[in-house]
Amino acid sequence: MKKLYVIFSIFAVLALFGITSNVQAQNGPVLYFCEKYGNDGEVGISDRFTTGYLTVMVKCDYALGLKNVSIQFDKYNATSKSFEYYKKFSYVVEPSMKYIYFSKNSTSDMKFSDPGIYRVFLLDENGQTVTSSLIEIIP
Repeated sequence: MKKLYVIFSIFAVLALFGITSNVQAQNGPVLYFCEKYGNDGEVGISDRFTTGYLTVMVKCDYALGLKNVSIQFDKYNATSKSFEYYKKFSYVVEPSMKYIYFSKNSTSDMKFSDPGIYRVFLLDENGQTVTSSLIEIIP
């Protein structure tokens, strides 16, 4: 009886690994941050930065199909224990794009001025969340 239990356990474990071997942690757009994006690509990727200008990156395996988008910052308020609207920036992108960087330009001031925890969203033209991420800004 013990042998049967051991054999059954081994098959169960193998079946579990076989089922989960194709599972991916992220199957949609990913939003992340870097210090800047330039000729050398992404510089200084992290989720913790000092105050100042940053670049918001979005990467996806497929075309996002977006045209008019916004990047929105919500800042965590420790008193109310909730996130509150902080800033929003509008951009125009190409629907075929899979890899986009959003940074300071002539019409937007992509700057984290105050230390804190922020939730950052990529929103479509209807204000629906496409992807989001958290970032910590320190002095």
